Amino acid sequence: MKPADKAVKPGTRSRWAAKPLDRTLVAQAKADGIMNAVAHHTHYGYSNHGPVRENGAEIADPHLTMCVELIGQREQLEGFCRAHGDLLANKVIVYKHLEHWTVSPAGLRQEDADTAELAG
Repeated sequence: MKPADKAVKPGTRSRWAAKPLDRTLVAQAKADGIMNAVAHHTHYGYSNHGPVRENGAEIADPHLTMCVELIGQREQLEGFCRAHGDLLANKVIVYKHLEHWTVSPAGLRQEDADTAELAG
């Protein structure tokens, strides 16, 4: 996803009237009861084997990759993707099972996130 991506509604003729896609996805996630939704803008990097891009000091690069992170139950996230497939078409979607890591002098302890915790 890029900052320049817009959520164009059917019947709308102008992209200027469209909301930014990242904001639309976060608002839809909130309306759908997703536990957490955050838009992350990148400052430097590349995606899909493309060129390395960066934000300049004066002008932002509208083609830099950005991510919308959603945290919730797998079934709820799958339902979100099905319901909003028109907005997510041709976007890269990564699912990662949530784990908690506790780092201490004794080492690393890993445990799966509790279902009740993800439910809110």
